[in-house]
Amino acid sequence: MSLFKSSNPALGEKAFDGSRFSTELEGLNYERMTVQGAAGKFGAMLLTLLIAAGWSWIRIPQSSSLGLWMGGSAIGGMIVAFIIIFRPALAPKLALGYALLEGIFLGALSAIVNARFEAKYPGIAGQAVLLTMGVAVAMFALYYFRILKATPMFTKIIILSTVGICFFYIANMILSFFGAGFPFLHDSSPLSIGISLLIVGVAALNFILDFDFIEKGAAAGAPKYMEWYGAFSLMLTIVWLYLEILKLLMKIANRK
Repeated sequence: MSLFKSSNPALGEKAFDGSRFSTELEGLNYERMTVQGAAGKFGAMLLTLLIAAGWSWIRIPQSSSLGLWMGGSAIGGMIVAFIIIFRPALAPKLALGYALLEGIFLGALSAIVNARFEAKYPGIAGQAVLLTMGVAVAMFALYYFRILKATPMFTKIIILSTVGICFFYIANMILSFFGAGFPFLHDSSPLSIGISLLIVGVAALNFILDFDFIEKGAAAGAPKYMEWYGAFSLMLTIVWLYLEILKLLMKIANRK
């Protein structure tokens, strides 16, 4: 069994396999991953995403090619994400591209949502950004001071919860093609808001697994390119968290 597991798909069972690094790369002189290096790469990705989102916020919603921009960036980001997940060594070349594509998509989406809810919930997108950053910082503090630890039981619960949410969304998407689906997933009922709160909580707790995963990867002597891979994995989590918080705020706004 691998030492390192996470519910984040980018941080799969083999990504930071310490035994693989120690056997395949034993005796080789190569640069090793550090936690500080992964943090720096994540900072670069976050800055790229924010710059792209700011540009997209201003330019894309007024564009006649709105659908093309949003659809292209969303699909492109998904494709790049899967390439990185299956080929971690390509992370240094593709991670910033992923952040750029996600920034374009999130910026346009946020601008549209912000305009739609201007009367009911002014500044909804900005509040979603602040809440996302606040939750991420809080999770880091809880991990840093070891208030929350990625124990085997904690890890198992978060992994099972995340997988369950994933299947829940997939089932809803498939059923929606046949005119069915789960209406309570999108309405503003107390049940729907409760589900969104639960999903936001699970997304937030994924940070604990990701921080632990990266720390152990550095301790295992992972190669330098895994800094970009670790940063990419954190970006996946923060994008997911932002989307879930934005969705939650939209449901709350619709109840006003």
